Amino acid sequence: MSEIYLCRIDELDPVEGRGFELDDGTALLLFRRGERVLAWKNSCPHRGIRLEWQPNQFLDYEKQFIQCATHGALFGIEDGVCVAGPCPGEELEPLTCSVREGEVYLSRD
Repeated sequence: MSEIYLCRIDELDPVEGRGFELDDGTALLLFRRGERVLAWKNSCPHRGIRLEWQPNQFLDYEKQFIQCATHGALFGIEDGVCVAGPCPGEELEPLTCSVREGEVYLSRD
């Protein structure tokens, strides 16, 4: 297993998500929750398209859910489960990140 350095944890907003694109074209989004980082593949399970409507704009108006900009599906930030929209019960694909000495790394197989 290899790791890819993404950023420093203090570069992540404590509320808003941040998008990344890897060299292989994989798009992902990260959310900082205290000293934890949650990572999801930036792809709606309904259509397979990116979630954001503008760079790093992933949340709904109340900043409670990840929202697909194309059709409005809402996903839990903590669990990635769709709670509203055309794909209820489907989930965002989780990715594994670790934080060491203030740096965020993505684990890759």
